[in-house]
Amino acid sequence: MRLLPQELLVKTGPVDHAEWNFRPFLGLVSRTRFRLVRNMLNGGKFERLLEIGYGSGVLMPELALHARELYGVDVHCHADAVSERLARANTDAKLYSAPVTSLPFPDRYFDCIVGVSVFEFVDDLETACDEIERVLNDQGVFLVVTPHDSPILDAGLRLLTRENAKKDFADRRKNVIPTFCRRFALVEERAAPWANPSMPKLYTGLKLVSHVSARPSITTESHPSSPLRQAS
Repeated sequence: MRLLPQELLVKTGPVDHAEWNFRPFLGLVSRTRFRLVRNMLNGGKFERLLEIGYGSGVLMPELALHARELYGVDVHCHADAVSERLARANTDAKLYSAPVTSLPFPDRYFDCIVGVSVFEFVDDLETACDEIERVLNDQGVFLVVTPHDSPILDAGLRLLTRENAKKDFADRRKNVIPTFCRRFALVEERAAPWANPSMPKLYTGLKLVSHVSARPSITTESHPSSPLRQAS
């Protein structure tokens, strides 16, 4: 897994916790999100890939392996600083500052869009879906990784990080999966980090396509943790 090294991370906002990926134990859990993305990419290579909510760019070195052109969009204003750090890690990405509800890209521009732990912060998911549908081409794939809404897991997060998940997410987590599964066609669903389906899931990964695309068969798997308007 190619991640931006910890020493190159830029803190882009109060909920940008990219440094967690490098902590003992917490890092193993946090990186399961990125393994879900890598597994759903399945070695694919795309012409244009967009990461929504790229934050400090921690996942972009890995995503660059799967795209001829890599793009990122986030609401923060640190695109230049993150771009410079990525360049130092030999990763070229075109970064933009904009909300997911108003993407600064042409229609049907991307053949892959990725969002990891971002949509639970979005109040207007329906408008976000409108924009993602607009910039994703008809044969494109949309990969989402989102955390589960669980009091037990929230207590663990507070113990390890002193962060309050309810304060950060409010009730938005419970809407992400139903909304995306209604607005897009589900191709694949994965859960992490536990292999045992009776154990509480931390994260769910969804591989989605436009409803106008051919709809492949759905697969569901659990995996253990392992030690887009014209661009300007």
